[in-house]
Amino acid sequence: MRVVMFGYQTWGHRTLQALLDSEHDVVAVVTHPRSEHAYEKIWSDSVADLAEKHGIPVIIRNRPDAGLLDRLKEVAPDIIVANNWRTWIPPEIYNLPVHGTLNIHDSLLPAYAGFSPLIWALINGEPEVGVTAHLMDEVLDAGDIVIQRSVAVGPTDTATDLFHRTVDLIAPVTTEALALIASGQTEFTPQDRSRASFFHKRAEEDIRIDWAWPAEDLERLIRAQSAPYPSAFTFHKGQRLEVVSAVVSEGRYGGTPGRIFYREGDGVVIVAGADARTGRNHGLAITRVRTEDGRELPATEYFTSMGGYLTGRP
Repeated sequence: MRVVMFGYQTWGHRTLQALLDSEHDVVAVVTHPRSEHAYEKIWSDSVADLAEKHGIPVIIRNRPDAGLLDRLKEVAPDIIVANNWRTWIPPEIYNLPVHGTLNIHDSLLPAYAGFSPLIWALINGEPEVGVTAHLMDEVLDAGDIVIQRSVAVGPTDTATDLFHRTVDLIAPVTTEALALIASGQTEFTPQDRSRASFFHKRAEEDIRIDWAWPAEDLERLIRAQSAPYPSAFTFHKGQRLEVVSAVVSEGRYGGTPGRIFYREGDGVVIVAGADARTGRNHGLAITRVRTEDGRELPATEYFTSMGGYLTGRP
């Protein structure tokens, strides 16, 4: 099939490479301009560079426009394949090819449509994550599922671990989905919209630690904000303090959320949970921190004495 690929960052790069390695003919690539957004500088393999290396025409757009539609009509694709395209694609484009548009999304749809699905799924304690190939329709990430593959989430996995595991699914999911479509299959699995969820992009406010969260949720937040993602942060004595690693405490600690309370093993326990006053909650045992000036050190060295509070604001 003649394929136009819409994509960006490493997800788009892996998709384009899978198409180049397949029997299909990539006739054009549409990608976004380089960005200085914190999350878009992560996993930023260039789709444009890969396409140009293989002599494929590259079209740079922030969002589709009339000029893009005209270019697509000229190259006459049989199908569009999209992965990590960041803006709305209108129906006159996604319906242009005879086989429509196949979108590759890094979640187990219908759950976690939208943005940063791996991070949100890890924070929420999902037992598995994955990649879905679905046909595009008028609702974002809501079209019929062609194929879906999953991987388990382990108890110590970080968002970085899950990225590497799911990005390795892109090539087989893409090529298997295209094989089904090329074979003439047209009936695929409708999404159960009663199970759908839709998430926004990650931003600074989303990594600010709220000590009213249960320690188990906070521990997953820390793992979800693993390097190279920006670390979750709190404030100590008016200074920003990033939490690099932490575990749920063995003991149960009562009091006020955010209280710097007790040394336990290699960590310093912070009281956590909206109902911490009951004394039934585990705390978050912080093990490594990074200070405002960039120093990273064990929490037991940073917290030289117990007492005081970690807060959400300076």
